[in-house]
Amino acid sequence: MTTFDDREAAFESKFALDQDQEFKAMARRNKLLGLWAAGKMGLSEESGEQYANAVVRADFEQPGEEDVFRKIAGDFKGSGMAVSEGEIRSKMDELASIARDQVRAGK
Repeated sequence: MTTFDDREAAFESKFALDQDQEFKAMARRNKLLGLWAAGKMGLSEESGEQYANAVVRADFEQPGEEDVFRKIAGDFKGSGMAVSEGEIRSKMDELASIARDQVRAGK
């Protein structure tokens, strides 16, 4: 192999690692978001865990994060809570940052 081939393989490995970490971070973000929403809706700890897992599964419905947003927003509305789009999106961004830090730290 040439140096170029070695560099190309290293970049491909780094890209694969970055993609894996981002996938894990978004799954963690969704779980944290589900736990946050469950707390706001007053769900029990057990129900909150089940709800958080449902939020993680909701992310597999479509590419992107709109499916997660729709689930959370719809569930808030269904429970009679008025939570703004801005508050939900802000919490999604905040928790994404926390989740990325946790994944990078190996937590």
